[in-house]
Amino acid sequence: MSNPGTRRNGSSIKIRLTVLCAKNLAKKDFFRLPDPFAKVVVDGSGQCHSTDTVKSSLDPKWNQHYDLYIGKTDSITISIWNHKKIHKRQGAGFLGCIRLLSNAISRLKDTGYQRLDLCKLNPSDSDAVRGHIVVSLQTRDRIGSGGPVVDCRGLLENDGPLFVNEEPLPYSDPTGAAGGGNCRLDSPSQESRLQTQRIRGQDSRGHCHTPQNRPHGHQPPDLPEGYEQRTTVQGQVYFLHTQTGVSTWHDPRIPRDLASVSCEELGPLPVGWEVRSTVSGRIYFVDHNNRTTQFTDPRLHTIISQQSQAKESSQGPQMDVGGEEGVGGGVGGGGGDGDVAARYERDLVHKLKLLRHELSLQQPQAGHCRIEVSREEIFEESYRQIMKMRPKDLKKRLMVKFRGEEGLDYGGVAREWLYLLCHEMLNPYYGLFQYSTDNIYTLQINPDSSINPDHLSYFHFVGRVMGLAVFHGHYINGSFTLPFYKQLLGKPIQLNDLETTDPELHKSLVWILENDITSVLDHTFCVEHNAFGKFLQHELKPNGRNIPVTEENKKEYVRLYVNWRFMRGIEAQFLALQKGFSELIPQHLLKPFDHKELELIIGGLGKIDLADWKTNTRLKHCTSESNVVRWFWQAVEAFSEERRGRLLQFVTGSTRVPLQGFKALQGSTGSAGPRLFTIHLIDANTENLPKAHTCFNRIDIPPYESYEKLYEKLLTAVEETCGFAVE
Repeated sequence: MSNPGTRRNGSSIKIRLTVLCAKNLAKKDFFRLPDPFAKVVVDGSGQCHSTDTVKSSLDPKWNQHYDLYIGKTDSITISIWNHKKIHKRQGAGFLGCIRLLSNAISRLKDTGYQRLDLCKLNPSDSDAVRGHIVVSLQTRDRIGSGGPVVDCRGLLENDGPLFVNEEPLPYSDPTGAAGGGNCRLDSPSQESRLQTQRIRGQDSRGHCHTPQNRPHGHQPPDLPEGYEQRTTVQGQVYFLHTQTGVSTWHDPRIPRDLASVSCEELGPLPVGWEVRSTVSGRIYFVDHNNRTTQFTDPRLHTIISQQSQAKESSQGPQMDVGGEEGVGGGVGGGGGDGDVAARYERDLVHKLKLLRHELSLQQPQAGHCRIEVSREEIFEESYRQIMKMRPKDLKKRLMVKFRGEEGLDYGGVAREWLYLLCHEMLNPYYGLFQYSTDNIYTLQINPDSSINPDHLSYFHFVGRVMGLAVFHGHYINGSFTLPFYKQLLGKPIQLNDLETTDPELHKSLVWILENDITSVLDHTFCVEHNAFGKFLQHELKPNGRNIPVTEENKKEYVRLYVNWRFMRGIEAQFLALQKGFSELIPQHLLKPFDHKELELIIGGLGKIDLADWKTNTRLKHCTSESNVVRWFWQAVEAFSEERRGRLLQFVTGSTRVPLQGFKALQGSTGSAGPRLFTIHLIDANTENLPKAHTCFNRIDIPPYESYEKLYEKLLTAVEETCGFAVE
């Protein structure tokens, strides 16, 4: 029931519309409840979408997303209908609608979820309409990165929205009102919904200041852990609890009992502030200095600051536990003290415990996620079963059975199922993924996957399987390029990400940036790529084939080239995969982790065969009897499985070993044939750390005087330079 009618001209912008839920719909049938669905239309463009139908409900929950292309003058109409009655006559089954004009779209986009009152199709209609709908609009550059409120769990599971029922006004100065569309937002309009009492703040510089201009000694204390202060585009200040996605107007630094202190007891307002009240009598505050509104009285911060100062003065001096930043340039090398590794390891364990705890809270207490497949058709049967389940069903206790085989699943069958499924699902033969150019056992999305007309549905499935594995404490038997994990975290791709993925291209682009290319290069903003044996051209910007690369615009060229290299033809596929993954693992739970830690969370470490590792290791400037070599293997044997994986990632760039074992280890140079793990004894100061060269799978080790020193230096290098710290 959709007709995209996509318009891709320059005057359109891409917007992700989320239709979350509706509440309190009108009951028009005495004996039964309606089967509501929502219809989304971009007026005049031909773009039309319909949500799923929810059976027998006045509070339907959809949580469905649609990508719309909106012109400058376009409007969006969202109407709700009763599926039971739409076929009876024209207009039958109508339950209400909202219409967002262009100025309302501009105000609503990237402001999180908004509750909008439903209206009649025409003011003269006699049909009763009641209730409201909750939607959000995200511009294309914000999709996947979250907005003010991106976790809708609180809206779907609790009564009422995440925000309280009365929002403070979008900021407007005393002479003008905040504009509207012809839809009513949850915040009342300037004149008809609000009675104002304006109590101007007196000039009280000697007593208190605005929070932004307050002297250092009177700054409000930091927010509690897990909270962020944000401001909507209308200037409304609110607070987001990042782990639960629940937002509130109440400042969490202010105790609830303190917030009840009367305004008169607090003295005059800071300069530039004003107090107003809504029609129901609720007080809110307007900050004319920063053009924002909030419910929290700014004078309360002075009291909290004084309490915080008194508490700090009663304690002794705090130790600086920051440590030095990094360990020198490149992949290895550098200094740093030895206690950083142990301190960080405790932090990583703590973060993993928190993640597991948060996921356990989301698991339903009753029921099972039952999957029964045959070994012969494991890919297609798993796809059909998983895609027909709701995300909350996938979070139930996982029980897997192979058809025709007896036995109960206490985790082992699920692990075997995931292993076999990944072997098929990630196989480049199916066209969804391909091996990266530098390294035959790390995967990236295949830009030509559209040869399969259902490829986006399969990427949605892959994302769900990855989320399913993480949610239930299992691992995906496959490893992706590190930039893939950065994209999954919503972090930007940078030039240095090319170094381990496409070193030749990285080298070329670095040369362009570091040298004067005047009269040297004859490039344009157009690049070539190979698709199924055909060389195709792609313009990095409009009319790029006619725009030469110059010394002045070369930085823009490199930036566009890097972005194209990682997102070439895979944006839709990646968004589908990310959607499936986020259905089970909300993105805000992954904020404490960096991309290399995410690789471990998703892929695990794998079982490392020490005998195979030793057999297929090359020695340079040393022999198997050299002290450094003997002590190296002694240290590896003493390492836990996790530390062995970190060592392998430090030297080769991946925690994974090829399916054929260490003999098939490949370097990052894309050279033909394997490049074995190499121990290289170098003539260097024994105070230096070992240094890794991931392009050659080589570790350079100075001639340490004792096993203890080698163990300490190796551990420090692995822990500190492997990128496991939070970015």
